[in-house]
Amino acid sequence: MDILNYDFMQRALLAAVLVGITAPAVGIYLVQRRQALMGDGIGHVAMTGVGLGFLLSTNPVWMATAVSVLGAVIMELIRWYGKTRGDIALAMLFYGGMAGGVMFINLAPGGSNANLTSYLFGSLSTVSQSDVTAICVLAAFVVLVTLGLRRQLFAVSQDEEFARVTGLPVRALNLLTAVTAAVTVTVAMRVVGLLLVSALMVVPVAAAQQLSRSFAATFAIAVAIGVSVTIGGTVTSYYQDVPPGATIVLLTIGAFIVLTVLATPLARRRARALAAAQGATDPAECAIPATRGPERKVGV
Repeated sequence: MDILNYDFMQRALLAAVLVGITAPAVGIYLVQRRQALMGDGIGHVAMTGVGLGFLLSTNPVWMATAVSVLGAVIMELIRWYGKTRGDIALAMLFYGGMAGGVMFINLAPGGSNANLTSYLFGSLSTVSQSDVTAICVLAAFVVLVTLGLRRQLFAVSQDEEFARVTGLPVRALNLLTAVTAAVTVTVAMRVVGLLLVSALMVVPVAAAQQLSRSFAATFAIAVAIGVSVTIGGTVTSYYQDVPPGATIVLLTIGAFIVLTVLATPLARRRARALAAAQGATDPAECAIPATRGPERKVGV
């Protein structure tokens, strides 16, 4: 394939595979926690890190990681202690992150809002070797956390009170989930973009749930969908000259629609089979008697 003859496409494909693995791997916990839009909020905060990277002449990926992690920790603290004012504080954090990114990048020497475009919506040609190195290191961290602590993270995501009773460090695990989500956002921003990364974290999981309710199966299917759409979107972007981030997200939504259509008759068939199996195993005394006409009283 001629696509592999170019170094920048080799880097882009490697980054796409890592993004396809890490985004759904974290997203499955966010979906269980009903925090599907957390990645979107972290993406807004990460813009400040990108702007600081340009201003301080450092790698924007590492700077965005540091700022995103800080923002994710603040988001968790607001969730714990914010109470009724928490939504206002989160709004200020998100919009402040966007404004900070625009301001810092314009203060940077030779900086302009055009420099933000590749980070907001993804870009194949701008993925450098240093970006790939950073993405590999960060992706390894995400995979280790999401697989190594899957039982604990799943327990906390399902029921915090029950997890606390069983002795799990709920707050520490919540913070770790938030930090892992922040790292995932910075992993994905060079391929999908900060404004679209949340879709890749959530939609593959929602699509996988159409086929399975098992955590392990949903995890595996979501990652498979993530890798498929990121590679497909990257290749399509190269040959058709279309934005990679938008292409990947549209393919992800398309996969969700297809799986939903295919899963509907399968779910009905399973429901009928389950109902038939339950009816066959019901004891005779529990069965509903057939309706009969009025019995005639027979005289002696």
